[in-house]
Amino acid sequence: MKPEESPEIEIVTALDEEVENVKLWSLVLFNDDVNTFDHVIDTLVDVCDHELTQAEQCAMIIHLKGKCAVNSGEYEELVGQRNEICKRGISAEVMVK
Repeated sequence: MKPEESPEIEIVTALDEEVENVKLWSLVLFNDDVNTFDHVIDTLVDVCDHELTQAEQCAMIIHLKGKCAVNSGEYEELVGQRNEICKRGISAEVMVK
């Protein structure tokens, strides 16, 4: 059997085609002069299921860089997280990666 006829190659090709059609979404939080580090950290732990250290690192990046992608995934899931974060007074957007 020639390599181009191999079922394994056909499967890989099919997976490559499927991956090309997937959009990757990011949940991005933005810095402000209102919210405390503790509030942002607690929100990331509660809403995004971050570990404490991960939430602290994201809060520092938000502070220093002005924004940070804190989660990625399917659009619908991230919109729910964004809505909850915004209810808590933190600016966030779902964006294409």
